[in-house]
Amino acid sequence: MVHNMMMQTGKKSSRIPLLPLLFLLLALAVLVSILIGRYSISWSSFLSLLAGGGGPKTMDDQAQMVLFQVRLSRIGAAVMIGAALAGAGSAYQGIFKNPMVSPDILGASAGAGFGASVAISLGWNALGVQLLAFGCGMIAVLLAYLMSLAIGRQTGGTTLILVLTGMVVGALFTAFISIIKYVGDPYDTLPAITFWLMGGLSYVTGYDLLVMLFPFLLGGVPLLLLRWRLNILSLGDEEANTLGVDTAKMRGVVILCATLLSSSAVAVGGMIGWVGLIVPHLARMIAGPDYQKLLPVAMVLGGIFLLVVDDGARCLFAMELPLGVLTAVVGAPFFLYLLFRGRRSFL
Repeated sequence: MVHNMMMQTGKKSSRIPLLPLLFLLLALAVLVSILIGRYSISWSSFLSLLAGGGGPKTMDDQAQMVLFQVRLSRIGAAVMIGAALAGAGSAYQGIFKNPMVSPDILGASAGAGFGASVAISLGWNALGVQLLAFGCGMIAVLLAYLMSLAIGRQTGGTTLILVLTGMVVGALFTAFISIIKYVGDPYDTLPAITFWLMGGLSYVTGYDLLVMLFPFLLGGVPLLLLRWRLNILSLGDEEANTLGVDTAKMRGVVILCATLLSSSAVAVGGMIGWVGLIVPHLARMIAGPDYQKLLPVAMVLGGIFLLVVDDGARCLFAMELPLGVLTAVVGAPFFLYLLFRGRRSFL
C-alpha cells in the first residue's frame, strides 16, 4: 500500500519538471549574485571577462579580482552550505519523524562552535579553525549517539533517547563556548569568536570550498542514493523491520551523512540557523512527502535560499549583516507563515 501511494504521488508530481525548474532558478540566482554587490559588474563586463578581454584594462583588472577571487567563492559557499543544511535537516526530520527537527538537534552546531572558539582563542589560522570546528561537530554527534545506544539498551526507546542526549550534548558545548568567551581577551578573542558564531561568508575563499567539498560529497551522495530508504524509516521501526530494513544500521548511516553535511557547513560558514528547518518544509509543500523527490528538491532550494539571503546580507545595508542573523530574521516569520498556511504540510 505504501508503494502504491508513492507511485501515485510520483505520477501526480511528474507532470511538472520540478527539479529542472529549480536548477534554472538556481542558475538565475547565481547570475544575479555575480552581477550585484558593492562593486557591481555589468552584463557586458561579465561577458567580456568570460571571453578574456574588452573594456579598459584597469576596470577589467578590478572586475576580474572581484569576480574570481571574492564573488564566485562566496556564491559557491552559499549554495553548498544551503544545500548541506537543507539536506541534513530533511534527513533528520525523516528519521526522527518530527518536522520540528533541525540539523543542530544532536549538537553538531554547538560542537563545531566550540571547536572554532578554541581554535580562535589559540590564534590558529582559518584552516585550523575550520578543521577543529568540523572535528568537534562530529565528536559532539558521536557522543550523543553513543550515549543514546548505552541508555537505549536499558529503556528500548533509542530514537527519543537520541534526541534527549543530543540536547544534553548541545547544552554542554554551548556552556563550554560561554566559558571560552568569558575568559577570552575582550579586545581581540571575544569579538572574533562572536563574529564567527553569528555566521558569514565574507572571508570564504576557493580553498575553503575545496576543504568543504570532500565531506559535502561524502555525506550528500550516500543520502541521495539511499533517500528511498528514508521513506521506510519515516514509517517507524516495526514497519521498516517487516520490510527487511535494519533500522539501527540505516539510522546510523543517515545520521553520519547528515552530520558530515551540517558539520562541514558550520565549519566554513559559522552557525547559520533556520535553513535546515524551514527549507525542508517548503520542499515538502511543493514536492510531497516522498524522499526520492523531497531530498534533492530540498537541497536545491536550500542553495537558492541561502544565496538569496546572502545577497541581501551584502547589499541591503552599508555595513554587511551577519548571515546567521539575517537567516533568523527571514526564517522565523516565514516559518510562522508556513504554520498559518496549513498544518497538514508539517505532518
